[in-house]
Amino acid sequence: MPDSAAIALAPLPSLRRRLASMAYESLLLLGLLSVAFLLPHLSLGMGFGIALPGWALILHVFVVLGAYFIWCWHRGGQTLAMQTWKIALSTPSGEQPSLARLALRYALAWPSVIYLGAGLLWALFDRDRQFLHDRLAGTRIVFKRV
Repeated sequence: MPDSAAIALAPLPSLRRRLASMAYESLLLLGLLSVAFLLPHLSLGMGFGIALPGWALILHVFVVLGAYFIWCWHRGGQTLAMQTWKIALSTPSGEQPSLARLALRYALAWPSVIYLGAGLLWALFDRDRQFLHDRLAGTRIVFKRV
């Protein structure tokens, strides 16, 4: 059976597993942001006395996290936390999502999480227990058998 067909037929992970993966991911993102965000801005502030405006800082975080997530999802369908919890990102047919679909998923995940987790709570009512941003982007989280 081809790999994409196996992923399409793979059982869907529980909401608990996906939330645990997100919690672990948040810890990993602290390290990523300390290197890719904090160090450059500390260097600018302490070395040159430059403090960027708030919108530039938010944009920098958005771009750094977007580069991380989209790169990880594109190269193997998983971030480090997703690998640990043995879950992967795919399309409903089991194929790897396109870069445009991954970028859409990333952009939709922000309001899904920021607005009191409404997009995450959506999984409680979704027929496949998928998050709202996955449903809208045409992606899904599945078990990744190794």
